[in-house]
Amino acid sequence: MPDVNPPDRTAELAERLGTVRGRLDAACRAAGRDPAEVALLAVTKTVPAVDVADLVDLGLTAFAENRAQEAAAKAAEVARLRPDAALHWHFVGGLQRNKVRAVLPWVTRIESVDSERLARAIDKEVARSRDRGERDGPLPVLVQYSVDGDPERGGVPDSGLDELTDLVAGLAGLELAGLMAVAPLDRSPDAAFAAIAGAARRTRERHPGATVLSAGMSGDLEAAVDHGSTAVRVGTALVGERRITSE
Repeated sequence: MPDVNPPDRTAELAERLGTVRGRLDAACRAAGRDPAEVALLAVTKTVPAVDVADLVDLGLTAFAENRAQEAAAKAAEVARLRPDAALHWHFVGGLQRNKVRAVLPWVTRIESVDSERLARAIDKEVARSRDRGERDGPLPVLVQYSVDGDPERGGVPDSGLDELTDLVAGLAGLELAGLMAVAPLDRSPDAAFAAIAGAARRTRERHPGATVLSAGMSGDLEAAVDHGSTAVRVGTALVGERRITSE
């Protein structure tokens, strides 16, 4: 695969990023918020490393992936293409416990902790990596909250949220940074994000350091920002349709 994109693809990414930034700024103004309060995570699953490199050149530093094998290879390739860039890689998909070890070398934050078993598996691998001298402190994680309790989409239902956040906060290898959530398609965005915001407030009351709310994507970022999201995960609006096959 070439180390650079064709000029038209680079121009397309620049145009798309400008549009997304404009939407995000407008959403923040409408909500009476400072745009600096809301991080833009570029969801780069299934797109090549050269796209990520172009986005780095355009000023982005935070990227989200949801497939462990693809992400590890991509992070390594981007590091080769942009060796001086200080990047943050977020894992946002369902994570199997046997893939945790493969994720830890490159991940900055895992946003999809939705069970005690997964939390303990990550904690165990973080401890091992610290013993090997590969990591100094705990790994920031987000608990994935399920608005409707649908197990097909992942996330902990409301009835189990407090128990899981308490557990995560008590594990030495993890830092509870906040919540992540996906709004169900069968609910209005305002209703879904209102419920998500309520769960986030409850979590902050129990754990004041859990200030991150990763919510909102290409189609609903405005509603998410209006309800207090601190990070939006934008894929299709930013990079277009998927371009490479998944693992």
